Amino acid sequence: MSARGSRVRALSIAGTDPTGGAGVQADLKAFAAHGAYGMAVVTALVAQNTRGVRAVHVPDADFLRAQLDAVGDDVEIDAVKVGMLADATVAGAVAAWLDRVRPPVVVVDPVMVATSGDVLLDPAAQDAVRALAARADLVTPNLPELAVLLGEERATTWPHALRQALRLSSELGAAVLVKGGHLDGATSPDALVEDGTVVELHAPRVPSSSTHGTGCSLSAALAALRPVRASWADAAREAKAWLTGAIAAGEALRVGGGHGPVDHFHHAPQLGARAFSDEAWTAVADLREDCDAVPFVRGLADGSLPAGTFEEYAGQDALYLGEYARVLARASSLARSLEAQTFYARGAHDCVVIEAQRHRDVVGAAQAVASEVTRAYTDHLLGIAATGSYAEVVAAVLPCYWLYADLGTRMARAAGPDHPYAGWIGLYGGDDFVARAARARAFADEAARDAGPATRARMLDAFVTSFRHELAFFAQKAPGLVTV
Repeated sequence: MSARGSRVRALSIAGTDPTGGAGVQADLKAFAAHGAYGMAVVTALVAQNTRGVRAVHVPDADFLRAQLDAVGDDVEIDAVKVGMLADATVAGAVAAWLDRVRPPVVVVDPVMVATSGDVLLDPAAQDAVRALAARADLVTPNLPELAVLLGEERATTWPHALRQALRLSSELGAAVLVKGGHLDGATSPDALVEDGTVVELHAPRVPSSSTHGTGCSLSAALAALRPVRASWADAAREAKAWLTGAIAAGEALRVGGGHGPVDHFHHAPQLGARAFSDEAWTAVADLREDCDAVPFVRGLADGSLPAGTFEEYAGQDALYLGEYARVLARASSLARSLEAQTFYARGAHDCVVIEAQRHRDVVGAAQAVASEVTRAYTDHLLGIAATGSYAEVVAAVLPCYWLYADLGTRMARAAGPDHPYAGWIGLYGGDDFVARAARARAFADEAARDAGPATRARMLDAFVTSFRHELAFFAQKAPGLVTV
C-alpha cells in the first residue's frame, strides 16, 4: 500500500481546538510531522483550552455533507482520520460519505469519554459511532472508549484490556490499537490487535502534564503513516515512538496553564533552518566558479572543444555511468517511498541502457581506459553506497544531477542549433533532466529533514566531496582511447 503522489493526502474529520492542541488543529500538525498533506472537515466548533471545554457548537448535517463533498469531489484522498462526532446525525453523515468515497485508509478515534470519565455521547450517538467504527481499517480507543464500544465494564488490567481489544477487533472486522495510558505503572502500554494477533508496543511513561490531544495526534499519525508503511504494526511502532518524544518535549512549549499540548515537531528541530540543498549549493560556491573556469567546460560551452577531447570525456563518462547506476540502484533500495524508489531505479536504468549507450556511440569503435580521476570518483560513490545511510547516498549522487542541469541550462541559453555539442547541451539543459535534478534536490531535502545533525553533516560532506570529484572529472587529462 502506498500513496501515489509526492505526499500522502490525509483528511481529518473532527472538532476544533482553538488552542491548537487537539482536534483538527492537532491532526494537521501530526500529518505535517509525518510528511503528509493535511486537509480538514469540521464536525464541531469547540470552545476549549488546556483547562477544559467551555462550549460546543455543532453545524447542521447539510453543511457537514457540503464540506465532505467539497473535498471528496476534487481531491484524491489517501487516508482519513475521524475524530469527534457530536451526535448520531453527524456520525451517520460521515458513515454515508465513507461508503460513497471509500478512502484507502480509514482510522477512527472514537472520542466518546471525557478525561473525567464522563460519557460524552448519548446511546443513539454511541450506536452510530459503533457503526462507523465497523467501516474503519483501524480503531484507536483508550480503555474507557473500548468499554463503551463493547458495552462492558472498563478494563482494570492490561490482560483484561487485551481480551476486550480482541473481541472488538473480531466484532468490527478491523484492526484495533488499544491504548493503556489510563492504567497505572512505569510503562505506557499500547497494543495493535489484528486478525486475532496481538503486537504489544511498550514505552516508558513520560512524567509530563503535556498530554492534551495525545489521542488525536496518535490516530492522525497512524493515518499519515499507513499508506507509506508495510503494515499497521510498522506504522504503530513509528507513531508510538514519535508520540512518546512529543509528550516529553511538550512542556517546553509553555502553552496554557492546564494539560498542555504535545510538541508535534520535536523530531525536526531543523525545520527553521535552511533546506539542505540551499546549504549544500552555498557550500560549493567556490567550486562552482572553478568549474566554470575549467577549459573543458569553457570549450564545451562555446563550441571550441576539440572533438577528440570530447570523445575522451565521453569514454570516461560511460565508465562512470556504469558505476553510478549501481549507486542509484542502492538509493532506490534504501528509499522508503515508492516515488523515491521509482525515481532512483529509473535513473539507474537510464545510466545503463540509454546514457551509457549514447556515450559509447560517440566514442565509436574505441574503448576507454578508466583514469585515476574516474576511479577515485566512483570509489567514493561506491563506498558511500556500501556503508552510508539513504540520506548520505542521495546527497552523494546529487551533484551529478544538479551540476549537469546547471551547466546544461546556462549553456542552452547561448547555444544555437548548429552548436557542435547541441546534443549534450540539449540533454542536460532540457526540461526532462532539469526536472529530474529538481526532484533529486527535493529527495535530498526530505532526507535531511528526517535526519539528525550528525547525519546531516555527513550528507553535506558527501555532497561537497562528490562536487570536488565532478570538478576533477571535467579538469582531468584522460588516459586516452584504445582502439579495439
